[in-house]
Amino acid sequence: MTHSRRSWLGITAMGLILVTLAACDRKPTSAAGGDSAAPASPAGKRLRIAMLPKKKGVPYFTSCAKGAEEAAKELGVELIYDGPTDGAPEKAASMIERWTAQGVDAIAVSPNDPNVLAPAMRAALAKGIKVLTWDADGLADSRAIMVSQATSREIGFSLVDTMAKDLTAPGADPRSVSGEVAIITASLTAANQNEWIAHMKERLRTYPGLTLVDIKPGNEDQRLAFQAAKDLMAAYPALRGIWGISSVSFPAAAEAVKQSGRAGKVLVTGLSTPNDMKSHVHDGTVTSVILWNTMDLGYLTIHAAVAQATGALRPGAKALHAGRLGPKAIEGDKLLLGDILVFTKSNIDQFDF
Repeated sequence: MTHSRRSWLGITAMGLILVTLAACDRKPTSAAGGDSAAPASPAGKRLRIAMLPKKKGVPYFTSCAKGAEEAAKELGVELIYDGPTDGAPEKAASMIERWTAQGVDAIAVSPNDPNVLAPAMRAALAKGIKVLTWDADGLADSRAIMVSQATSREIGFSLVDTMAKDLTAPGADPRSVSGEVAIITASLTAANQNEWIAHMKERLRTYPGLTLVDIKPGNEDQRLAFQAAKDLMAAYPALRGIWGISSVSFPAAAEAVKQSGRAGKVLVTGLSTPNDMKSHVHDGTVTSVILWNTMDLGYLTIHAAVAQATGALRPGAKALHAGRLGPKAIEGDKLLLGDILVFTKSNIDQFDF
């Protein structure tokens, strides 16, 4: 073998070694094709994120779970999604206790009753588990951050403004609208809904002709919410509008109005998924549906949980970059999804969740 031949082989071998070393040193890409490594716990194990809805099986939370699953796959973490099928806060607290004993890395909670869940959430924090809330908030000392669909003020104001607009005759000033209106909430202990109601009352001052006559709980039960709507119509014969401010109470109230033959006389507006409200919008019982992208809310929640578990989300941060959603603002201890959506007959069929 000539000297030049040996030199060429030596150079080739060295190049192969360098390429191999470079490949071994390269960070793995995420499932979504990004350039960040899949997050791992300090022990090098796959991160486990537990996600607790108020009530498992409700279409609203099921759609949130789809977004959470997307984010978990993208980030390479294990998602545990579970919750009480009857919405009992005591059962939810037991689930948090079980996940704490299992040593998960983060727990994302949508509290049905913040006071009942707080001890279990605090115990998880004391064990070093990252605890955050989403959709509904808990007590401030029981979690680090809340993933909020929008500010409570934006939601409360949107509910009132939409009702006033839909009750107003074409060409008239919404501020001149008048009549009795009522609210069916999820439960009287739901912190997020109580905040929305406070802002709804504030916004109602803009419409002095609208009188809030009653607030009834539906307790995330379709039958109870249906009966609450019937009771409101019986108690207030001149009732002009009902807000259903949960994804259970809104469709139940709309069905009660429809079956009572009051469609067109009693307007129902509120918060629910477009799939649950399409038939009511198309038959004229409902004019507008207010919500946000629920799949994006679930997606953002898992990004926030992982960022906390890995230490990427530090106290005082002003924003979090959440995959396909891009940067999302943090105001105080609230991570905001933003972008309230209003679904009407003209656009509701474009959405599938």
